[in-house]
Amino acid sequence: MPKLGSFKIKAFISLLWTISFDALSAGAINTKNLHFKEAPKFYNSPTCPSLHFSSTDTNNATINSTSNGICFENAVNVAMTLDAAYLRGSMAAILSVLQHSSCPENVIFHFVASSSADTNYLNITIANSFPYLHFTIYPFQDSGVAGLISTSIRAALDCPLNYARNYLADLLPGCIQKVVYLDSDLVLVDDIAKLAATPLGEEAVLAAPEYCNANFTTYFTPTFWSNPSLSLTFANRKPCYFNTGVMVIDLERWRAGDYTTKIVEWMELQKRMRIYELGSLPPFLLVFAGNIAPVDHKWNQHGLGGDNFRGLCRNLHPGPVSLLHWSGKGKPWVRLDASRPCPLDTLWAPYDLLQTPYALES
Repeated sequence: MPKLGSFKIKAFISLLWTISFDALSAGAINTKNLHFKEAPKFYNSPTCPSLHFSSTDTNNATINSTSNGICFENAVNVAMTLDAAYLRGSMAAILSVLQHSSCPENVIFHFVASSSADTNYLNITIANSFPYLHFTIYPFQDSGVAGLISTSIRAALDCPLNYARNYLADLLPGCIQKVVYLDSDLVLVDDIAKLAATPLGEEAVLAAPEYCNANFTTYFTPTFWSNPSLSLTFANRKPCYFNTGVMVIDLERWRAGDYTTKIVEWMELQKRMRIYELGSLPPFLLVFAGNIAPVDHKWNQHGLGGDNFRGLCRNLHPGPVSLLHWSGKGKPWVRLDASRPCPLDTLWAPYDLLQTPYALES
């Protein structure tokens, strides 16, 4: 019997590693079996401005019982999605935002959940862990976007809720003028008010850290670049890659420019001819790359989840850190549960609110 070469053995081990993480991820999405601890209450510093209620526009949202409304002056508005697979990550992200905020009582959370999700359970879970949090849950009709999604390189990227960021201007009430969008697989170690205060200039619709050293052409297929009418999309622009997991968005300008329609039009074209491979990111690049306001790279130390296939460990990029982002296949809670953490996963662990079975028995 011939022996397997070392390369084949390594490939086989890598495959088993990947399968084990996929199985763990799949088994972790039954959130009804998850219990979370109550987070400490965080208070505003004496210099924080007072919140003033400014609107009763609810836009069919589910408001939690501790909120007097949705729109406040002097608030920092944060938008995130909520789903079963990433609830544990979302809870850690919320805690990190509050813990490092100088005015935590002024942070308002806007959560988007699938219309088929158990929003009552999500509402109770968040309210129990954060009794003083101002938050709202907005139902997202994911059936409408499902028909626009093309298969990408990783199944998790094809979830309709992953496209909810395209529709924030429609989901959130008109009184919300500016929002910080955050993915669920990150933690902040700095004051989110600094990020929210990013200047957008006179025309920019959104701000995000740009990575101009990345090979921008790889985000689109040869079909795209070989078609002059398509490749001219970036004429008179200097497009750079940016990660859509951390963005500051001017919703007023977004609505005025009808940017949701512009993104949807590219998704419709993608259904007819394959012009990109990577989920919800390319439509954002097509519409905004080269026309966004800059944000310091410290606000998105991304890629800590490794690549989209194996999720191997990665190091921090050089420079200061305000936000750690486990974009990519590997998620810190999965690797920690498997006793196979990457070194940087230990930086996520202090924000984990999961109540362990041992603690529950005690």
